[in-house]
Amino acid sequence: MTVGVLALQGDFREHITMLRSLDVETTEVRTTGELDDVAALVIPGGESTTIGRLAAMYGLIDAIRERVVAGMPILGTCAGMIFLASSTGDRDQPQLRVLDAHVRRNAFGRQVDSFEAELEIKGFEEPMHAVFIRAPWIEKVGADVEVLASVTDDDGRSHPVFVRQGHILATSFHPELTTDARLHEMFVALVPGV
Repeated sequence: MTVGVLALQGDFREHITMLRSLDVETTEVRTTGELDDVAALVIPGGESTTIGRLAAMYGLIDAIRERVVAGMPILGTCAGMIFLASSTGDRDQPQLRVLDAHVRRNAFGRQVDSFEAELEIKGFEEPMHAVFIRAPWIEKVGADVEVLASVTDDDGRSHPVFVRQGHILATSFHPELTTDARLHEMFVALVPGV
């Protein structure tokens, strides 16, 4: 089975490299026909509004949503998490609305506020080095969403940055920018036949 990476904008190449390092057959997805040929999909980090608008232009929003609702595993990182979410409070942001979460865009600040951290993740024995670049965080999750990792802000409030809702995984950070493949391994484990 092949795992697709949405290749409209952003760091899709890094996800492809990470997945191929795990011996997973991987392909770029830009059309509904290419989407039909994959068993799972990664939506990379990048510029969430651009990704959403291009997905709408290419007729991918409804097609991806239908596949996810039917059970296709999906991973969204950073901008991908924003694209998956049910809401952001930003009317200009096209969204799939398949992840029951309200996401705040650029929650940690601007590009200069980007940072790296050792993140404790539920189910991982060792912390994961996480890269946050103009990252969102989740302000509210639905009852079916499991929080796997959180970050505490300067005011001491905890904000989810890695969640799972069944076959949907979403992170605020960029696991593809490290050499740690555990998160991608978790995603691949959701894909039947891989």
